[in-house]
Parts: sequence; structure tokens; C-alpha cells
Amino acid sequence: MSLRVLRLRSAHLALDVLPDLGASVLNLRAASGRPVLRAVDPADVRSSSQCASFSLVPFSNRVRDARFTFAGQPHQLRVTTADGLTQHGDVRNRSWQVEAAGDEGLSFTFDSRQFGDLNWPWAFTARMEYRLSGAALEMTLSLTNLDSSDMPAGLGLHPYFARRQDGVDPRVSFGAGLLYDMDARSLPLGAARAVRPDEDFRAAHPVGERTLDQVYAGWDGAARLDWGARALNMQAESVFSHLVAFTAPDGSLALEPVSHATDALNLAPRGVPGVDLRVLAPGETLGGTVRLTLEGDW
Repeated sequence: MSLRVLRLRSAHLALDVLPDLGASVLNLRAASGRPVLRAVDPADVRSSSQCASFSLVPFSNRVRDARFTFAGQPHQLRVTTADGLTQHGDVRNRSWQVEAAGDEGLSFTFDSRQFGDLNWPWAFTARMEYRLSGAALEMTLSLTNLDSSDMPAGLGLHPYFARRQDGVDPRVSFGAGLLYDMDARSLPLGAARAVRPDEDFRAAHPVGERTLDQVYAGWDGAARLDWGARALNMQAESVFSHLVAFTAPDGSLALEPVSHATDALNLAPRGVPGVDLRVLAPGETLGGTVRLTLEGDW
């Protein structure tokens, strides 16, 4: 699969982006060549799932049985997973328009009206911007309701972080004290509860051999991976109130800043508190920035 690659370079970082595959990040490396996000061989890429990071719009993560009710109206989406769900919105494998590509940054736009088969009942646009600033990458994602009626809305980013470096598994920390209990399809059963000690990453510790596929609530927007000789800090704006932690089969660690709980489209109508599903009026925009900063010897 031959893919167009746009590149952004600074004294500290090298970023490669695929505009025709969701404006997804192909690779993010330090100037030394060391992977910051998981290392991706372009020859292995068939979808955004094989990329280093992709965008979640106009909702985050899974929707139970690919259906939900909003404003009293039922909506059926196409099933996109083997277990009967729809997942991760519908922009991550679509072609985005290049808005700007220069030394200052890369920006891309997506207009749902250009796709007759979009898996969402409302018209919307999205915008993704990447900027390199010193030893940091800033990613700004936004979503605008272009329809004539209110639209439920959410967004997020799905970065996969390189884990073991020089044989070291990083100490991971993030400020979230609430967690959802999940069913067999990784869908929340109800409101988030207080984390137990073995689920609490407010004090840094390695992930080790455990398997994670968890959604944390009440996130303060900060996360850190610390290898000793170097560290990586993530800082997200407050719209990203939830964090998904997922140990991928390839050994990388996904820490996903998202604006709402998994399956918030169904939890919110049930009256489950704290799931943070947004509703955008016609013309209204939801957006925020996530910043990844290198620290130490990269």
C-alpha cells in the first residue's frame, strides 16, 4: 500500500503524517532516531490501526451494538467490529484535505459531506493540526456540527507509546482516581468508581506484564512515562476528561486522551453521571490540544 507522507522536522523531533489515512501519525521520533511513539514500518500499514497515532471523531471508542438514542430518536450505525460494536468514530481511515504544510506545522480538514457512506447521522467537519515547538509536539483536534439540529459529540487521540527502551520498562503515571467496571466487550457497566490500589497510577510504577484495557475518569490531563535516562510528558486540555489505558499486542502502551467515557452515547441517556457526552448546537465546535514533551537524553 503506497501512502503519501508529509513530514515535519525540528531540532528535537521528526514527525511523519499520512493525510490519506485519517491524517494519522505514521511515526514520531527524536532527532537521534529513537522512537517516541511506537515505531511503524510503512510497509506494514493497512489502516490507521497500524499507525503510531490516530484521531477519534465524532465519538470515542465503542458504541454498544452500534446503536443509541438521542433526543428521543433511535440511531443505528454500521457494525465495525467482530463483536457487534462500532468503534473509534469514522474519520481515521478516510482521506483528509491538506490545509497547510510548512515549517511551522501541518494542518488537515475533514468534511463529512464529501462521503456518502459516512457512519454517522449528522454532518460535521473536523480539523487536525500538528506543531513542533522545541522538544514538544502539539496536536490540536476539533469537531464542528454542520447540521441543522443538535448533535451528540466527542473526540480523542489514540497514540501508542514505545515502551521498553534499552531494556527498561517505564514507570507510568497519570492523575485519575476513577475507573469504570467493564463487561466482556470492554463496555462500562455504569458510573465510574474509585480506583483500587492495583489500578492506581497516580503514583508511578511500571505496567509490567499486566494487561490493560481500562477507561479512567476524572483525569487531570497529565501523564508521564519515565525510563530514568529520559521521560515523556503528556499534557491535555480539560476537554479530555477521560483517559483510556490499553496494552497493545505489539507491546506498546496506548494512553488515549478522550472527551467522554466509552459508550457515553448509551450511558448518558440512562442518566449515568460523569460520562461527559457533549451536545453541539448547529455551528458549535468542540476541540482541544494535547502536548507531548521530551525530557532527558533522547
